[in-house]
Amino acid sequence: MNNRLSGKPGPRIKEITVTPIAVVDPPLLNAAGLHAPYALRTIVELVTDDGISGISEIPGNRDIDIALEASRELLIGRDVFQLSEIRQVLVSHFGTDTAAARGEAPWDQRKMVHIFSAIEVACLDIIGKVVGRPVVDLLGGKMRDRVPFSAYLFYKYEGAGGSLGFGTDPNATGWAAARQASALNPAEIVTQAKAMCAEFGFQSIKLKGGVFEPRQEVDAMFTLYEAFGPEVPLRIDPNALWTVETAIQYGKEMEPILEYLEDPTRGQAAMAQVRKALKTPLATNMCTTSFEDIPNSIAIGSEDIILSDHHFWGGLRSSMTLAGICETFGRGLSMHSNSHLGISLAAMVHLGAALPQVPYALDTHYPWQSDEVIVGGRFSFEEGSVAVPQEPGLGVELDRTALMALHQNYLDCGLTKRDDETEMQKVQPGWKFQSVRW
Repeated sequence: MNNRLSGKPGPRIKEITVTPIAVVDPPLLNAAGLHAPYALRTIVELVTDDGISGISEIPGNRDIDIALEASRELLIGRDVFQLSEIRQVLVSHFGTDTAAARGEAPWDQRKMVHIFSAIEVACLDIIGKVVGRPVVDLLGGKMRDRVPFSAYLFYKYEGAGGSLGFGTDPNATGWAAARQASALNPAEIVTQAKAMCAEFGFQSIKLKGGVFEPRQEVDAMFTLYEAFGPEVPLRIDPNALWTVETAIQYGKEMEPILEYLEDPTRGQAAMAQVRKALKTPLATNMCTTSFEDIPNSIAIGSEDIILSDHHFWGGLRSSMTLAGICETFGRGLSMHSNSHLGISLAAMVHLGAALPQVPYALDTHYPWQSDEVIVGGRFSFEEGSVAVPQEPGLGVELDRTALMALHQNYLDCGLTKRDDETEMQKVQPGWKFQSVRW
């Protein structure tokens, strides 16, 4: 494995550690069912032959963890600067993901994009430390000092998650208390929104829909509009559960109040029909989810905004490639989220800072998580934004005591993958996920 480039070889991967963890998650409702008391994440750490450590975080799934473990023998000894070679080696072994692999599943479970994004982010963390620059500078440089995020509301049952399950901590105050409260109707959604915005300063609001029949969710959006006024942009995501007819009917009703409508219906062809009928921009992280999807997306006009996610698009550099494509074809770009901790948030912030434009505040689940795995504890938000870390690499380091505690959570909870349908059946026996419901 001689370095084919002239000059000094880069540091080589000596160790790869894969640590699955489980973090407390409240009983949030969505189109796929119900969040379990714990959300699974996987922490990956690379250590080079000269002792430099790089870290990353991806959604937790035992099959992907096993694949990451199998990648160890492929990657030990590789130069961390040679990311294209590393990707080629992984593709040769694991193959490439296809758009079809995204399929009808309620969330993305593709293997290769998760594996490479984990390795790439950890390598970029190392490279940043080697050259003494933050990751944002490796992506082209910082376009902004702070990255804006949106409040992400959920319908939910009462409960704190974790060992409390549907129970609550009576000593909790502020947002910690509000995140335990039920939110099953428009008034409770507004209460949740006010508490979240007061704590984090968010300037825009998104509601995760696809839980109740459309009338109730549309009423919630109008109630939010009445509570916050026209100066606060609003979005709703029915998670593709609506038919074309339902999407057009309620989409037209919400035209006066929405910043954008996310994935109202399933598939590019159906989205294109809705897009032609509405003035409101359509966003997606379900119908256009890979570079393979883009030619047809452009040809038929399936969306206005692509919600990227470096975990699902093959890393941070691929996300910058996507930004260029969106700019070329007149698409907006923002960012999708999952139940993440600070390592993923740091990567999102570096990417968000490097994007040429950020016309829409990014999604984040971060308020719903109370655990953390980085030194110094949780990131702080100011007026809904996060400051770009200035330290070399990602600018965050592993809290190894917290890592071990969260790994013990994983061992104790018995979960090995996300399964919202099974969790929902514990509350509503016989409940089944449907890819189109209304």
